[in-house]
Amino acid sequence: MILQTTLSLSAAAAVLAFWLAVRTIRARLAARVWHGDGENPLLLRRMRAQANFGESAPFVLVLVAGIEFAGKGGEWLPIVGGVYLLARIAHGIGMDKAEKSPLRAAGFGVSMLTLLGLAAIAVLIATGRF
Repeated sequence: MILQTTLSLSAAAAVLAFWLAVRTIRARLAARVWHGDGENPLLLRRMRAQANFGESAPFVLVLVAGIEFAGKGGEWLPIVGGVYLLARIAHGIGMDKAEKSPLRAAGFGVSMLTLLGLAAIAVLIATGRF
């Protein structure tokens, strides 16, 4: 069984991870900081955006794979995955601002709702209620 949604979202997530890493590297080079954050605010924010993605994306992708493998994905699953990735892009861009950013807040909020929603669906599938 080919998990097309999982493979597509994983590929897009890999590109997003690369983009976040490049943004962090560019801030690191501009600040001439080779280790840690050098107390550079932009570098620290970009490092956190990259790390935050790495903290949530694996769970989302595992849940998407499990839901898809169970045959319960349907047409809604790639849409949810796409919205999650767009939210992570918004979060990454929003993290560049020192002040409050609606992109950061919306990106984080949508990401967490996606994570919780997929987890709830996974539990429903596991208990035979979905």
